[in-house]
Amino acid sequence: MKFKSGFVTIVGRPNVGKSTLLNRITGEKIAITSDKPQTTRNAIRAIITDKDSQIIFIDTPGIHKPKNKLGEFMVNSAQGTISTVEAVIFIIEADSEGIGPGDEYIMEQLSHIKTPIFLVINKIDLVPKEKILSLIAAYSEKLEFDSIIPVSALNNEGTDIVIREIKKVLPEGPMYYPDDQITDQPEKQIVAEIIREKILYLTKDEVPHGTGVDIISFKERPGRDIIDIQANIYCEKDSHKGILIGREGKMLKKIGMMARKDVENLLGTKVFLEVWVKVKDDWRNNNNMLKTLGYKDSQ
Repeated sequence: MKFKSGFVTIVGRPNVGKSTLLNRITGEKIAITSDKPQTTRNAIRAIITDKDSQIIFIDTPGIHKPKNKLGEFMVNSAQGTISTVEAVIFIIEADSEGIGPGDEYIMEQLSHIKTPIFLVINKIDLVPKEKILSLIAAYSEKLEFDSIIPVSALNNEGTDIVIREIKKVLPEGPMYYPDDQITDQPEKQIVAEIIREKILYLTKDEVPHGTGVDIISFKERPGRDIIDIQANIYCEKDSHKGILIGREGKMLKKIGMMARKDVENLLGTKVFLEVWVKVKDDWRNNNNMLKTLGYKDSQ
């Protein structure tokens, strides 16, 4: 059997479970997850390799109407991958009420490509079977899909079918990455995202999307199994800084403690994590700041 390989992009509206699906498929915490929309900001590659194939998944930011330069970067990042891959996974929610304008827009983008498209209906654990069947019928009328796969990413139900169907359309190709590599994301970038995930989880709705995390130091202690990490959390308002720090510093301490546990699991070693909060007015429209925080394509 000849070796197959290729790139697969995952698209969908914000908060439909793209990152959760990616983490379930790989069995590792590659992308951060949250119940808040627009969690993913960069296109993240996750790599699955077995004896006969290598699939490189690209988890994109949710396609939405941008409100600032960061939003423009996120949407461009998502749209830029659609026509340059071997397959596209389009994720929708099983509990959605019909086809909304966001999904209409995404299908319009997909209608112009010849790439195989898989419709993945996520969160099937939340609805009766009749609801799923009605969604299949509605979406099939709008666009021709190579396969329609109901899944529950949270419960890891149907994810094996996603892999099986993708393998059918992959071309013969090389092994692009070493067989033990599961992502192309630098460790520093993943650590920054883990910290941001804890901010998303712990803080109020108006704060998370105005925050960015910069890892300013990442060093192993000589002769000791400890990594010292220092990070800045940037926000746009003094009031947000107050929320992030919390009374007597309790919120910032909680963010740091929760992040440290995940980072230690990621790196397989003890971590000493220091986190500071800094105000940078309107940083999401500041090209230099966007590049500093890893959004390299922003101009």
